[in-house]
Amino acid sequence: MKNIKLIRVINDYTQIKVQMETGIPQSIISKYETGELLPTTENLIILANFYNTSIDYLLDLTDEKSPYPLKKK
Repeated sequence: MKNIKLIRVINDYTQIKVQMETGIPQSIISKYETGELLPTTENLIILANFYNTSIDYLLDLTDEKSPYPLKKK
């Protein structure tokens, strides 16, 4: 999960800042970043929205940071 940490560092956020903005506990964020724990689907959506990126980027499946276009209603 190198991109979860990378995007946080690029944005100059601490784990505490991410916790305060997303509601995901800092200890969980730390475990995501070290690969000790895989993010839940719900937390992936929260993090992707917070960082304005795609879930694929957070999961290291792409190097493209841009989010996908939103679904048309």
